[in-house]
Amino acid sequence: MTTTSSSALSQRLKHETAPQHERMHALMATADPFASRAQYARFVAAQYVFQRDVEHLFADAQVQAAVPDLAERGRAEASLADLHDLEAPVPSAALATEGVTMPEALGWLYVSEGSTLGAAFLFKEVGDKLGLTAEFGARNLAAYPEGRARVWNRFVEALDAPALAAVHEQVIAGALAAYDRFGNLLEAQFTSDATA
Repeated sequence: MTTTSSSALSQRLKHETAPQHERMHALMATADPFASRAQYARFVAAQYVFQRDVEHLFADAQVQAAVPDLAERGRAEASLADLHDLEAPVPSAALATEGVTMPEALGWLYVSEGSTLGAAFLFKEVGDKLGLTAEFGARNLAAYPEGRARVWNRFVEALDAPALAAVHEQVIAGALAAYDRFGNLLEAQFTSDATA
């Protein structure tokens, strides 16, 4: 499939990161994070490190200008609280976004924000199978107060702003890097006994 630079950035991101998105589905299926609270804690540990990477980008003034409602986004604090609820160790890892700036930063945000939509299913599953809630253990999967769709749609509007027309490739590169990071975090959590 070919795309052109005139395609909306949100649509290009969806199509050009599709293989990485499928990798996430495969990793989650293999990991079976809802088999037990201990298994789920491994997922939350990966989520915490990734969200910390993403929230590091919030301090960038250019990112703030591109996505004005950044203060409402991010799930590092929620993930950390969930780890405490689960009495699970808090992983330590170097920031993967130390040198990331605009426009690549928007690609990282795309992966993080897109995952909030899929989290609706995960949130239901973790409630049904493990008895966790938005107040205990599953904060990182809970919807934003405004609802998932409304916050996502605002982000898509920011992505598709004409001002970003010249930087599509850099944003896509950032999204690919973010998918790689989260995939590697999941693999590290679920393919070893280490939780760091």
